[in-house]
Amino acid sequence: MSTDDRDSTESTESTDATDSDDSTDTTGGTETTNATATTDRIETSKRTDNTDSTGVRRTVEYVGIVLVASLAVVMLAFVFLYWLRSYPVAGTAYTQFMLAAEYLDLLAGTNVFRHPFMWQSMATGVLIGIVAPMVGTFLVHREMALIGETLAHTAFAGVAVGFLFSATTDWGISLLLWALVVGVLGALAVQWLAERTNTYGDVPIAIMLTGSFAVGTLIISYGRGFTGINIESFLFGNLSIVTVEGARLMAVLSVAVVGLVALTYKQLLFITFDEQAARVARLNVTWYNTLLIVMTAVVVVGSMQVLGVILVAAMLVVPVAAASQVANSFRETLYLSVLFGQIAVIGGFVLSISMSLPAGGSIVVTAIGIYLLAIAASSRSMAALSTH
Repeated sequence: MSTDDRDSTESTESTDATDSDDSTDTTGGTETTNATATTDRIETSKRTDNTDSTGVRRTVEYVGIVLVASLAVVMLAFVFLYWLRSYPVAGTAYTQFMLAAEYLDLLAGTNVFRHPFMWQSMATGVLIGIVAPMVGTFLVHREMALIGETLAHTAFAGVAVGFLFSATTDWGISLLLWALVVGVLGALAVQWLAERTNTYGDVPIAIMLTGSFAVGTLIISYGRGFTGINIESFLFGNLSIVTVEGARLMAVLSVAVVGLVALTYKQLLFITFDEQAARVARLNVTWYNTLLIVMTAVVVVGSMQVLGVILVAAMLVVPVAAASQVANSFRETLYLSVLFGQIAVIGGFVLSISMSLPAGGSIVVTAIGIYLLAIAASSRSMAALSTH
């Protein structure tokens, strides 16, 4: 073979090898591109699924809040219509309301809704299911869950004072008003002690908790010599002790608490997550702390009618704990705690009425059941919350 022929052959082989390599590179590049495109499609699909899931979840939460708000409006309407039923327009509306309640009894096969005192109890319970978790959300995230129990014992001392004055004087002041006044004073005392003592943060709370309950027991023991005092209903809660005045007081206090939380939400959120930064920003932290603790006292006094002194703190804590297991933000925790609180109240009422059990224990047991379900449904031990 000549030199030219060999050169021609080698050139041809080199060209074929180059074409083969180019073909292989092209195939490998195509496979890499296809794999990348597939991964991008999977990730896009996952993001879309997560977005859809989040959208559905938020829609369900908003619908739930609207339903709770509607139920609260109905309960408030009953309380005020019953209050003003002696006036022509309100009296007519109240009559129509009770006719609808009787029809509801016929549909449900019950004998509950036709009685005004049951509506008073249900109205009080529904409002408790809103305002207690609402205030409790701030308390739990500030690690102040024990303050509810403290103020409940302080309110118990107020009830004891009211019993003593009713037995020894002609003053016809409601026991709940006594509890409210003493509870608010106790709240201010706790705040004063916390601001002016060098002890650990929970020491003033513990002192007020034990001290107020001790004063209450002493007063009750002393007052038994004047008149028979049935304090058990205030200790454990009872639907039958929700009076007309108690339902009105709870309605007014609930509207006030919801309004105050709405007006001061940003400030309360600020001091909840970074109190030192709030002080640096010249926010009046002491005033907002006092406002929060006074609102807690107000909620405790109103809730004491149904839940009792011993169990009232549970509605400040348990629904919030359940919401924290599944929520992704502070605002979502607030919404879910109100929803869970409402479910606990309604479920507790059903359990209490159907099985003749104490209302307070039934509501708290239902709330704990919701908390356990939230733990089971959550994939984390503690929610990582944003402040939005």
